Amino acid sequence: MTRIEEGTVHGIDRLRGKTTLREILEVATGFEASARDFYSALIPKVSKRIRYLVEELAAEEQGHFDLLNNLAQRADIAEQVKTEMERTASDSKFSDCLHLPNLGEQPDDQAVLQYAMGREHAAMHHYGELANTTPAGPIRDLFQYLASEETKHKLELEKIYYATIHRGGGV
Repeated sequence: MTRIEEGTVHGIDRLRGKTTLREILEVATGFEASARDFYSALIPKVSKRIRYLVEELAAEEQGHFDLLNNLAQRADIAEQVKTEMERTASDSKFSDCLHLPNLGEQPDDQAVLQYAMGREHAAMHHYGELANTTPAGPIRDLFQYLASEETKHKLELEKIYYATIHRGGGV
């Protein structure tokens, strides 16, 4: 019988810190689907001032969902998705975004914009970390693309937020 030393890392503890690229793709696909569904449900509830923006966000999230879903089904990456990786530092923040807030039947523009900025920020960091830690290939390329896209979305949302909330102007 093997003696287990206190303070050492055991197999189960090492596994908790690991994940496969397939699992990462599944979580990312779920993240994008939940965002798409959230924004789609918000469209009829938000003010006309930001309705176009929420429609754009829903469409962008659908596009990200499609990219991730299509990549996960490609035969040429079947071996790569089995690769085990360390979980990234942003993993829990990203996963937290799967839990969506209830903004009510008439959500405030400021609350919608703040939520969207926070979500884009979490996605930007998470996809960036994944791009830096994923082996070279199509999965890394997709994470780099998504990190760039989320960065652009966040910057655009910040401009709209400033114009709408701080200056009190229209979008």
